[in-house]
Amino acid sequence: MRIALIAKDKPGALDIRKANRDAHVAYLKSSGDTVEMAGPFLDNDGNMCGSLIILNVADMAEARAWAANDPYKAANLFASVELTAWNKVLG
Repeated sequence: MRIALIAKDKPGALDIRKANRDAHVAYLKSSGDTVEMAGPFLDNDGNMCGSLIILNVADMAEARAWAANDPYKAANLFASVELTAWNKVLG
């Protein structure tokens, strides 16, 4: 099943994001087929301010476990994280 992880950064947390980005990207890459696509949301100035990650997992519990191990979670970057079942239609 596909799960959309939608995360919004805490206000003023761009430095936290940048400091942990390499570890986060390494985690994405090490996840194999679990991560179908991923990228940051951008604010009006073009700065990263959140994340959209499409996970392909067996169930919601696996998605929660994946999100719990994200280095951005450990860095306390996010103000909110939403995990929502998602159906791919195009692309």
